[in-house]
Amino acid sequence: MTPSTAAVAEPARPLLDMRGITKHFTGVTALRDVSLTLHAGEVLGLMGENGAGKSTLLKILSGVQSPSEGTILLDGEPVAFAGPQDAMRAGIVTIYQELSLIPTLSVAENIFIGRAPLGRLGLLDWRLMRREARAIIARVGLSMDPQTPVSALSVAEQQMVEIARALSLSSRLIIMDEPTSALSEAEVSRLLAIMDRLRREGVAIMFVTHRLEEASHICDRMTVLRDGRLAGHLAREGGPIALPRIIERMVGRAASELYARPAARAAAGEVRLSVRGLRTLRDPEAPHAIVLDGVDLDLRAGEILGVAGLVGSGRTEMARAIFGADRIAAGTITLDGQPIAPASPADAIELGIGLVPEDRKHQAIFPALGILPNFSAASLRTYSNALGIMSERRERRDLATHKGALNIRMASAEQPIASLSGGNQQKVILARWLARDPKVLIVDEPTRGVDVGAKAEVHQILVQLAARGIAVLMISSELPEILAVSDRIVTMRQGRITGEMPGSAASEEKLMALMAIAVRPGETGESQP
Repeated sequence: MTPSTAAVAEPARPLLDMRGITKHFTGVTALRDVSLTLHAGEVLGLMGENGAGKSTLLKILSGVQSPSEGTILLDGEPVAFAGPQDAMRAGIVTIYQELSLIPTLSVAENIFIGRAPLGRLGLLDWRLMRREARAIIARVGLSMDPQTPVSALSVAEQQMVEIARALSLSSRLIIMDEPTSALSEAEVSRLLAIMDRLRREGVAIMFVTHRLEEASHICDRMTVLRDGRLAGHLAREGGPIALPRIIERMVGRAASELYARPAARAAAGEVRLSVRGLRTLRDPEAPHAIVLDGVDLDLRAGEILGVAGLVGSGRTEMARAIFGADRIAAGTITLDGQPIAPASPADAIELGIGLVPEDRKHQAIFPALGILPNFSAASLRTYSNALGIMSERRERRDLATHKGALNIRMASAEQPIASLSGGNQQKVILARWLARDPKVLIVDEPTRGVDVGAKAEVHQILVQLAARGIAVLMISSELPEILAVSDRIVTMRQGRITGEMPGSAASEEKLMALMAIAVRPGETGESQP
């Protein structure tokens, strides 16, 4: 994961020079007087909270939009892109967070789509296309058959194919927009190593990510935006760019304010949720999926219990089983001392259990609907009468209450939820469950895809929920988040609990040790305070 720390030799003239870029929309200025430079063989991080102007700047650079004011220089010459094709012809290629590959086509076909090599008679030269595709994918560390369908590839491999396609276009500048958001830790390390290799080959990379630790290790420099303006530039000083420096530039306040442990709270109450010997069945159609293997867990009222584990440890599977989304093969679940057996999420909701899933886009929001129906989706009976007629007045009243309490930034209740930032979408989902006043709330990766400022707000919301007596089970891949919010922490590996400790006694080193050990049946790892 650690790139070369050798100094990047700066040429006399940058490859890219954006000067005074400003973008006005009707009634809104998205960017104001933003300038940056990028040299060949350099990785430049473009950092900022959601709404800081990063997406607008990327669209201008990739030819999707034109600046209202300002100049773009490429190799010292002014350029004006009429569309994405112009930018691509100039050697600027964008790899978006949402991959654009066609699953039914092969790797080679996706790489050369729209520009496949032709033979003498104008027919597609399959042999040449496969040979060239094999050479290109080798540059990004893939050794697969170019005829492999993209649908057979993992997300990480598809990401590599996107990069290979960019290289096939003779790209001089590759824009990577959140490329690691769906990758495991091992896959992230592989991608960062490939970025380092491309840098050595003279390719310039603009790297956009919410994962600050990755950016601090791979980026030579960073340009930070805040509220559509330039908040400053950061550069390496003998090592990775320090996270506190990045955070302070992004949000305008010290990092210590964002990841500080909450003030001491009242002691947790009685055991609210108890799980014993929880096991799930292996799915014949997904033989490699993680199964639970005898999970024991207690969660108290008014407590935030953090669950830490590497990708594939069984954290999400445990949450889904408790929520009734996955079938339980063995074990018991009790809620306030009473046995329960939710056969579906609807059962769990009626019992007083809520779930904020890790995949917000596909499992939590209804992107085509407005904020109001997304807010009330779990409380339709609450807002309807005996005839099933909804009381929109009550819906709007409660949404307005939670909007103020959670600081949801929205224009109106009718605004499409897809138009909100990730942080505000997450707040709407949390408001959805607040409206039901659940006994137990499970939050899986609560700040994934959320900028660093909104993370602090989400953390504070979780603390407030616990203060109300709600039992909160928080799953996160980010150990600083687990450490900052949890009263107590359990670790998982291979579908089993491997350890437990108070949040005040935990450290990243202790948690990693417990997350990495294998536990034999009948044993449970336990940390020492």
